[in-house]
Amino acid sequence: MGEQTEQAKERLQGIISAVGAYLLWGILPIYWKQISYVPAYEILAHRVIWSFLFTFGIILVTRTLRQFIAETMAIVHNRKKFIGLVIASLLISVNWLTYIWAVNESRIVETSLGYYINPLVSVVLGMLVLKEKLSFWQSVSFVLAAIGVLNMTVNFGSIPWISLALAVSFAFYGMCKKILNIGAITSTTLETLIVMPIAAGYILYLSYQGVSAFSISAPVTAAFLWGAGAVTATPLLLFAGGANRLPLSLLGFIQYLSPTISLMVGLLVYHEAFTNTHLVSFSFIWLALTVFSLARTKPFIGAEEWIAGLLKKEQSQQDAS
Repeated sequence: MGEQTEQAKERLQGIISAVGAYLLWGILPIYWKQISYVPAYEILAHRVIWSFLFTFGIILVTRTLRQFIAETMAIVHNRKKFIGLVIASLLISVNWLTYIWAVNESRIVETSLGYYINPLVSVVLGMLVLKEKLSFWQSVSFVLAAIGVLNMTVNFGSIPWISLALAVSFAFYGMCKKILNIGAITSTTLETLIVMPIAAGYILYLSYQGVSAFSISAPVTAAFLWGAGAVTATPLLLFAGGANRLPLSLLGFIQYLSPTISLMVGLLVYHEAFTNTHLVSFSFIWLALTVFSLARTKPFIGAEEWIAGLLKKEQSQQDAS
């Protein structure tokens, strides 16, 4: 009985942590909107610098510096892991830049679409790169999502590149993280450390030119830029706590909380356009995600076996004739 109580407690803590992480990611556009007048490149540079300092500070406070150094040395001496870490660092930088720019250009709806698509892109990526098998219902969900993206492309006359850039960059980033298999704090610290020289150089250049937004004369702006480290690392820590306590199936459902909140923020808070084309495309994406999420349940597995049986029977009849 005591063990069941402990498991239930762990599960509840995991749910609270995961919901907290995706809730914070969902409302993140509101934070970046407060400094929409600051160029996206400058916001990214500050996000990198303060994220590194924030996560490194956590390492010092939690007295895990030795563990961090040991993990870092192991990665440095492993060529494949080091290259993977560099690639992950570049991918998350591209993802952050695209997201910040899109939010501040009033394209939050497109960012939410990107993170709805992301799980499906990850599955296809796993199939192509990691040679994972794609089930029948996963294939169906991918086709439905592709129809949704194609509908936007045809009706708007352009590919929804923001959504695809966010989905693809984060999917590749997730794959790198899976291969690296290191903790959230260590990976975030090292990823930001790798690009920090570029970020710091850019900030110094802006300061030298006298156009830096980070200034004592603008304390509110400076505070928001400084806070970029905390708003980046906090949901990552919560996510790590949830991922360690919950099964992937439950975590998969919770992850849709973030783009849903972002969509609502874009529509209700910032009054972004949501046309019939958006509705049709999002409907296909939502249907795709529903199929994808339920693919492992008994009714869907039974239906897949039934379809496979029909196809096999039809093939046998053709061979006989």
